Amino acid sequence: MVQFLLRRLLLMVITLWVVSLLVFSMSRITGDPRAMYMVPGVTEEMWDAWGREMGLDKPLPLQYLVWAAKAARGDLGDSLWERRPVVTAVLSKVPATLQLGLTTFIFSMIGIPLGVLSAVRRGTVADYLGRLFAIMGQALPPFWIGLVMILIFSVWLGWLPAAKKGGIDSFVLPTITLGWVFSASILRLVRSSMLSVLDEEYIKLASAKGVSRASIIWKHALKNAIAAPLTYSGILLAALFTGTVVTETVFGWPGIGRLAIEAVLQNDFPLLAGIVLFFTVLFIAASLLVDIIYALIDPRIRYS
Repeated sequence: MVQFLLRRLLLMVITLWVVSLLVFSMSRITGDPRAMYMVPGVTEEMWDAWGREMGLDKPLPLQYLVWAAKAARGDLGDSLWERRPVVTAVLSKVPATLQLGLTTFIFSMIGIPLGVLSAVRRGTVADYLGRLFAIMGQALPPFWIGLVMILIFSVWLGWLPAAKKGGIDSFVLPTITLGWVFSASILRLVRSSMLSVLDEEYIKLASAKGVSRASIIWKHALKNAIAAPLTYSGILLAALFTGTVVTETVFGWPGIGRLAIEAVLQNDFPLLAGIVLFFTVLFIAASLLVDIIYALIDPRIRYS
């Protein structure tokens, strides 16, 4: 396990290095970084001073080293649009995205009992309804679901707010919009795993010994079928941060996803680079956590 963790940490460092190279390269491919600061009245002396401050008077490899050293210390420069440090701007949006992500994660877990029910009642109306829920969740675009739900529950019925972050009722529409696709994926994974496990010999043996049906399903079958859905759930938790871009934009949610869209619209490259690096670290950490949990819950797996 120790060797596995060390290898994973090394891969994390390599991944971050590659992403940082891509982000730095994009900042140079798009042109001189000083052009983003151009406003009327900029003199040649100011232009040259910016170049020295950004290290543009140095060779390109040395420019990257200077930029990477600052990024490692959390210094990604100032946002051109928000007029404050990039790290501060990103971290200020984390609580809103975290709240939406956690409520969506909880909602997505309904895929587990629905998947179990669909597998146990295979070929029945419950199974068909569960599969219809999964197909619709994975086929319908989230932005379309969000707009339709706003039209029905906000415009026509007036039950829920359309675009604001306030009380508990403001979480309902964005949570369902964002969580439907993930709950559909979990449902399909649980159903597939349960169907495979229910055909195993030890399940038939437990049934022959008189073990109750509920105990067989929830204690024996689900315990051995949960590994794949659990792995997906770990990645899901990270995806809920990066996948909120469309949902937060539709519902006007003041989170990181909406901040990313605004950074693109405002040509705020330092802010966009900070968001990309934040998402990268999040995904890498989630992937490592999933691997560790997978090894702990499944004794058949040994990392050497």
